[in-house]
Amino acid sequence: MVVLTACSPNSGEDDLSRLNIGATAAPPTLDPTASDAAAIPQVLLYNVYETLVKLDSTGELIPLLAQRWQVSPDRLTYTFDLDPQATFASGAPLTAESVVWNIERMTNEDTTAVLAQQMSVVESATAVDEDTLTVTLKQPSNNWLFNMASSAGVVMEPDAAGDRAQTPAGSGPYTVSTFAPGQRVVLSKSEQYWGTPPRFDEVTFRYFADPNAMNSAMLSGQLDIISNLQAPQSIDQFEDPARFSIVRGTTNGEVVLSYNNESPALSDPRVRQAITLAIDRASLLRTVWNNEGTLIGSMVPPTDPWYEDLSERWPYDPDRARELLAEAGATDLVLRLRVPTLPYATASARTIAAQLAEVGIRVEVDELEFPARWLDVVLSQADYDMSIVSHVEPRDIVKFADPDYYFRYDNPEFQRLIAEADTADEATQIELMRQAAKLLADDAAANWLFLLPNLVIARAGITGISPNATSLSFDLTTLASARN
Repeated sequence: MVVLTACSPNSGEDDLSRLNIGATAAPPTLDPTASDAAAIPQVLLYNVYETLVKLDSTGELIPLLAQRWQVSPDRLTYTFDLDPQATFASGAPLTAESVVWNIERMTNEDTTAVLAQQMSVVESATAVDEDTLTVTLKQPSNNWLFNMASSAGVVMEPDAAGDRAQTPAGSGPYTVSTFAPGQRVVLSKSEQYWGTPPRFDEVTFRYFADPNAMNSAMLSGQLDIISNLQAPQSIDQFEDPARFSIVRGTTNGEVVLSYNNESPALSDPRVRQAITLAIDRASLLRTVWNNEGTLIGSMVPPTDPWYEDLSERWPYDPDRARELLAEAGATDLVLRLRVPTLPYATASARTIAAQLAEVGIRVEVDELEFPARWLDVVLSQADYDMSIVSHVEPRDIVKFADPDYYFRYDNPEFQRLIAEADTADEATQIELMRQAAKLLADDAAANWLFLLPNLVIARAGITGISPNATSLSFDLTTLASARN
């Protein structure tokens, strides 16, 4: 790895206008509509691309490009009043027509399957005047506006030149000056930014395949921030308040042992239940993630309004696991566990393989380069029996309602609950979503190993880091240094 802005080992301390941030998952492209990789919005969302609304640190929707919005009594029509000061980084005005173009592109052109599903509820979008637009839905949706705070809602400059995969053109406080895939993304302060100017002239996201190398870079002063510590057993290295601050919180990142529900070996729910019973998740959390994180039993983190603790639905019970395997006639079971080359996934895979061997299941672990190889083999082709990945998208339980998603889970009752919850009033939505989460857990549609913590390491004096990662963005707009 190249030290990008360092002219001395302590570059962050010497040059207060530049910020170096370490991360492990690199974006495969800079077009958030072409890939579901979470590393893309981590860098771009709210920093380069803005949305009508954004998620704050508590998970609430607040204005961004839209100063205000109204929803019709039938919940079908949304009216947005744009901030008239908003412009793109090029200086071109950001108008209602610009937003309509983006919404129509999302609904009419090829995007990812996830984004297409999120926008499928849109009937039409219309510019009323330069700063006002309306969006009409086909039916009421509790999820649509929430989704518009993420990749589905990014507003790109319609007439921008260049390849969006390499040179994003947004309205945010930063522009992309360098994209070196797998190595770094360099953001430069936008001189045309219409809102509150950012505190840093340049921000570099550096990517590390080895989390220990990232820790070393932080300790030596080559980094100012570790966006989320990927070697929690080494957190004691940063327990020096004169040099570092540790920001602890929670995320939406459910670490999922996913089951390919179409795989002949896993189509019987008794086999999936047996695997779930055979894994000691509390021991795994201690071994793999230094007991940092939260045990969960469903695809719902504690920050969601319909959260219920289902972590004891399938308690560790290898004897019962063996009984279920015998009932299902699952003997000499061999399963392919294909995991991305991410620290929590590879470490968890080794522990899980050992635990499943205790109940007679042989696991063949296959580590796939992330993101490209894993996204192709597992996410796109579903060529796997089991996998492990953290799903960090907000409210992503709805993905189990898509039988074509890589879980290959096709349950009409679950699909009905999710569909009805999306159109229901708030109280009914919460009840239906709880039913849906319990149904998933009962069916052992996957095994939710634990919820990743938010563990951010920052150079002493850097402020404004949110403790909770409620959105996909590493939001730079709130950051400052005590000396800038």
